[in-house]
Amino acid sequence: MTLLEAIERRRSRRKYKTTPIEPTTLSRLRELIEGYSKVDGVDMRLVTNNGSAFAGLRKSYGMLAGVQNYIGLIDQVADPQNQSGYRASVNTEKMGYYGELVVLHAVILGLGTCWVGGSFDRRSCPFELASNETVVCTIVIGNAPEEMNTREKLIRSMTHRKTKTVEMMCESDGPVPDWFINGMQAVQKAPSAVNRQPVLFSYRCGNVTASVPNPSYIGSAFDLGIAKLHFEVGAGGGAWTFGNGAAFKRGEPAAE
Repeated sequence: MTLLEAIERRRSRRKYKTTPIEPTTLSRLRELIEGYSKVDGVDMRLVTNNGSAFAGLRKSYGMLAGVQNYIGLIDQVADPQNQSGYRASVNTEKMGYYGELVVLHAVILGLGTCWVGGSFDRRSCPFELASNETVVCTIVIGNAPEEMNTREKLIRSMTHRKTKTVEMMCESDGPVPDWFINGMQAVQKAPSAVNRQPVLFSYRCGNVTASVPNPSYIGSAFDLGIAKLHFEVGAGGGAWTFGNGAAFKRGEPAAE
């Protein structure tokens, strides 16, 4: 399965089996996470066989069940005394990009995944953090039933807005090439907070940029990174500069 095929297959899964992840699959996940965490500003840490951060209705609001494995995405807070003082950064965008790469590879490996921004207990995450660090987001991962049950389908219908059209998510100064359309079709399938799909892509004078016009919430930076990755894969290769409004250079190999 390719990354593009994984984009087509990926669904946010909220119910997981109690069976542990198979050792060779887990080893591959660790390899990916450790490799991407070498990128400057990216700090992703894998937790296995410990679902305490998601246990009970109080922590997951009943939205998740059977969670035993997840990835914590760590970043700094503006005020060490107040975690709500966290502000989205380029590092957050990078973790959206590389976190979604892990997600797509997990799909290729046959696992279920779900981005979780708030419905977990940060104090129960078994990480050693500096005084100015916090878990800004998690990616739940594990063995999921092949088919969604009724509860999962109901939760999906409650949390999933209607997908925007390509025309609603981009602007151009004239006709656009097929590779740009292919990239935008992959963006349509990118997960985003409450399915806002806030990222706007621009094609002007042959140059592509991506931005969140009103980045007023923390998740917007994650959404930007995730959308950039989907565009890159859908367009058949290229490379992004990180940052709101940054440019895309086509022609380099797609993310691996």
